[in-house]
Amino acid sequence: MKRILTLLLCLTLLTGISVSPALAAPDWPSNVSVEAEGAILMDARSGAVLYGKNLHAVYYPASITKILTALIVIEHCNLDDVVTFSHDAIYSVEQGSSSAGMDVGDKMTVRDCLYAMLLKSANEVANALAEHTAGSIKNFAVLMNAKAKELGCQESHFNNPSGLNDPQHYTSAYDMALIAQAAFQNETFVTIDSSLYYDLPPTRHNPDGFRVYPGHRMLKKNAPQYYAGVIGGKTGYTTLAGNTLVTCAEKNGMKLITVILNGHQTHYSDTKALLDFGFANFQSVNIADADSTYSSISNDMTIAGLPAADLSVLHMQKECYVTLPKTADISEAQSSIRYDLPESAPSAAVARISYQYNDRQIGASYLLHKETAEETEPAVASVQAETNTETETGVAEESNASVGAGSRQSAQTESGLEAETSFDQDPLALAETDPLASSEAEEKQSPFGKRKTGFHLNIPPAFWIIVGAAAVAAIIGSGLLTAKYRIEKREEEERSARYERRKQRLQDIGMTTSEFDMMLQQKRSDSALKQTKEKHRPKKHKSFLDDPKKHY
Repeated sequence: MKRILTLLLCLTLLTGISVSPALAAPDWPSNVSVEAEGAILMDARSGAVLYGKNLHAVYYPASITKILTALIVIEHCNLDDVVTFSHDAIYSVEQGSSSAGMDVGDKMTVRDCLYAMLLKSANEVANALAEHTAGSIKNFAVLMNAKAKELGCQESHFNNPSGLNDPQHYTSAYDMALIAQAAFQNETFVTIDSSLYYDLPPTRHNPDGFRVYPGHRMLKKNAPQYYAGVIGGKTGYTTLAGNTLVTCAEKNGMKLITVILNGHQTHYSDTKALLDFGFANFQSVNIADADSTYSSISNDMTIAGLPAADLSVLHMQKECYVTLPKTADISEAQSSIRYDLPESAPSAAVARISYQYNDRQIGASYLLHKETAEETEPAVASVQAETNTETETGVAEESNASVGAGSRQSAQTESGLEAETSFDQDPLALAETDPLASSEAEEKQSPFGKRKTGFHLNIPPAFWIIVGAAAVAAIIGSGLLTAKYRIEKREEEERSARYERRKQRLQDIGMTTSEFDMMLQQKRSDSALKQTKEKHRPKKHKSFLDDPKKHY
């Protein structure tokens, strides 16, 4: 009886998660435009794309590349480590490009170097950091592409740490926003990137040291481009890339990221237009706070006249957000539930809930069981990573340049090559698979290597060559089949482990897998019934009469 009551209770609870859309939900605001070739406005907390222009077309990033470089260095190095400047680090940059005046043999800490690179945009410092982190610029590029892939980037390929011109060094507005989103979640990066000045230590060419200032003018109060609320960002320029600019700003409870690619002296005005548009038209809503279903049900609910079980064991993950137009409510959004959870899901997760608004991905959260304080924070990044993936696949571009399409095909080709790179323990060691090596022991035990004593045959040498070649081919084939079997077995074990974790989570709340599936089916039926009832309600007047052409 207790299990039945719990089942009905959880059914009612999960039914409330799938919010039925109001028929007159306000349109998505679109009253903004930019002059740059590529641009994006993203909510840093939810990962929702508020506006985009040529989101997935690829362009040269120039020095905004250094955001990714800094993030990787911070994750791999101690800030007090000492960096020694090599000849290659100093002289493998374009003449006349940004520099901190370092010379061969100069030394600075990783911390000093990060300030010089992010504020002064020093290219030789980016090279030195790359060599210190990975041993060489080439190895560091491997780390860059691996990190970009981890963050969900699909249209980027990085070939150097500075962003100087290279045909194989490109990104998209969406990918760069993902990188910036991760960077501005890193406290060390934010501390360095938001600094208004920093005093570098003495070097050979600067025996008294010198002070560096940020190149991003929207941070400087005495600059005409100053914008209240800007946290930090990075500028970039080359003749091929044009003006590029990444900016993060926070105001009125919202944290926004903008990326401008291939701008033509309009990168600051474009950024201001996007930030004004975002702060004026949208709101960032905490899912756990906005979902009143849980509190109302747990406070007072009965089933068939009987008191319900305690619902406090199930609740939404904290610090997860959705982004909505200011005139909209979370009740006007739609939701979908996934029970097949990724490896990155928190251990207390029972299901993952994604929210959409007019077919746009606007945020996601996990439904947790007996969540502890320690499990809350690490899980937020994993929810954002999955939200980014869903947003990237679900958002359509306003337009695509033909050069962007051609470059994207190149990007996908490079991504395919990078997918073959493996980092098991040492991220710099490329994993090499040799099926012959795994079969070497078997080859030594080949039956053709043994003969009975006292019995001899006069067999032509050609026969042994043929037999040996056949044996080698058989061993190689066996090795490949064994490797394939092991991979498939490992994948099956991972699937089984995920299934068992989900099963255990359900058992913790007194349910079986079949009962949970029944809940899902009933939830969908109830949701359909609610939508039918909504049709009989009078429609609301729309709050926006914008251009029907959508921007992402």
